[in-house]
Amino acid sequence: MGTGVEWAGFGQVSVGALLLLCAAAFLAGAVDAVVGGGGLIQLPALLLVAPGGLPIYSLATSKVASFFGTASAVPAYARRTEIEWRSAVPMAVMALLGSLAGAAFASVLPATVLNIIVWVALVGVGIYTWRKPDFGVRDLWRHSVRRRTAIMCAVGGLIGFWDGLAGPGTGSFLVFALVGLVGYAFLRASATAKVVNSATNIGALLLFALSGKVLWGLGLVMAVCNVTGSLLGARIAVSRGSAFIRRVFLTVVVTLLITLGWKIALS
Repeated sequence: MGTGVEWAGFGQVSVGALLLLCAAAFLAGAVDAVVGGGGLIQLPALLLVAPGGLPIYSLATSKVASFFGTASAVPAYARRTEIEWRSAVPMAVMALLGSLAGAAFASVLPATVLNIIVWVALVGVGIYTWRKPDFGVRDLWRHSVRRRTAIMCAVGGLIGFWDGLAGPGTGSFLVFALVGLVGYAFLRASATAKVVNSATNIGALLLFALSGKVLWGLGLVMAVCNVTGSLLGARIAVSRGSAFIRRVFLTVVVTLLITLGWKIALS
């Protein structure tokens, strides 16, 4: 064997690149478990290494690691904070359907326009959260269970559609929507977002797998690292509480703004 990892499903990555991807997956899992946004770490690393030679392989393989990492955080949260399953499950179903629709339209909608829309939305999200120190520190129920579920299903479908388009910040948008529109504290919102984000990952992964774009060997190795980071991040999040998650949330939003702004400027 040469410098590349030649086993089936690894896309001819070098050993050094594999180690880099494992480190990126671990860090992405930790960040994702707290408040979302881990894709900003994991996907760029995959695009840099370019396994398989085409960007689509990077995106598809990233979904493998993201799904296992996000799903593994759910039990850790569920042991420490109550997940409102009767609302979370319908929201997850709508998010999965939205993700499938988004993936189907991915080649039609202009990515530059979508990135600008998301950048503007993130500015509003960041300013609103920063100016309200008590925002999301505790649960503030605003609606009945039935109305909460309806709002969550609508939000799940919209954000799932964005995730299907491979849009950045899916986890962060889910958390903000659950806090701002439903009244969840950041801790409960993060827990629920993991359930929903797992569903959006499944939707995109199904389409990628059917088209043969997933490098399963590489994806599963990265998944182990992502899960390890995710379990660590979830443990830190539930022990530090909503105030800590709020600070991390603002940090991720600023990072998203810088990353997307740079991408828009170069396009």
